[in-house]
Amino acid sequence: MSTIPPKIDVHHHILPPEYISSLAKKGIIKSAGINFPEWDVESSIKFMDRQNIEAAVVSISAPGIYFRETDFTRKLARHCNEFSADLIKKYPKRFGAFAVLPLPDINASLLELEYALDTLKLDGVGLLSNVDEHYLGDSELNDLYNELNRRNAVVFVHPNTPPKEKLPNTKVPPAVMEFVFDTTRAVANLVYNQTLKKFPNIRFIFPHAGGAVPFLTWRISFGEKRVIKYLKRLYYDLALSSTPYSLRSLQELADPSHILFGSDYPFLPEPLTSILIKEFEKYDGFDLQQHRAIERDNILALFPRFKLD
Repeated sequence: MSTIPPKIDVHHHILPPEYISSLAKKGIIKSAGINFPEWDVESSIKFMDRQNIEAAVVSISAPGIYFRETDFTRKLARHCNEFSADLIKKYPKRFGAFAVLPLPDINASLLELEYALDTLKLDGVGLLSNVDEHYLGDSELNDLYNELNRRNAVVFVHPNTPPKEKLPNTKVPPAVMEFVFDTTRAVANLVYNQTLKKFPNIRFIFPHAGGAVPFLTWRISFGEKRVIKYLKRLYYDLALSSTPYSLRSLQELADPSHILFGSDYPFLPEPLTSILIKEFEKYDGFDLQQHRAIERDNILALFPRFKLD
């Protein structure tokens, strides 16, 4: 039996059967150029057990739920949120969940936010970096930000890709490059529209070590300490990013208390997850206490209901 404290996974996806079938009817079978992986609850739990993960806060990945049909989006958001609530009810110590919102419909999103957090008791909100080319930080989302700010909500941001006609003409799958850049666009837009300044209580989590944000911190801020302070306030997960190539840069920006473990299951194959976990365990930039905080304690601070009774 492992003596290493079990991890908590903040970047763990679900693919409910109705979500997959609904998108398939629209001819959508991929996320950023990669086929949807097979998924079920039992597989998630077995993966977690093998990788010494005690709990996971689940979310819907790109391409999300909006495909320019308002009614379709509202219904699918409700289904995914109720699916997540049922998952938590069955496995309260193994799963939490980020709610899906039917953006870009603000009024419907505010109603779904209230239902998901107050009735279903989900743990936070999952947003995409852009929906229909509307990026996080855009002022038309201010009513949503105001409510998230009032609630001190935890918001997990997952990258999306720009429309196909705006993708570069390369053979690189969008998940490899465009996810990184779209995360960076969203963060920069939050800065330049002063969203992070206006709504300081929203606890944003950005995946994949913040995309290119750590590397571009000075360029985004032009050295302005106030802007850098906003970037330091964000949380960053380590999905696909727990090697020295990413960690050295991230460490220059983020305090260890704002770095979180994430697996990106099931989109990242488990053998690669195992490699990345081992890379992080042997990384020399954090001491043992900081390693454990990143893998567990920092997430418990955001989601205290996972603490042992």
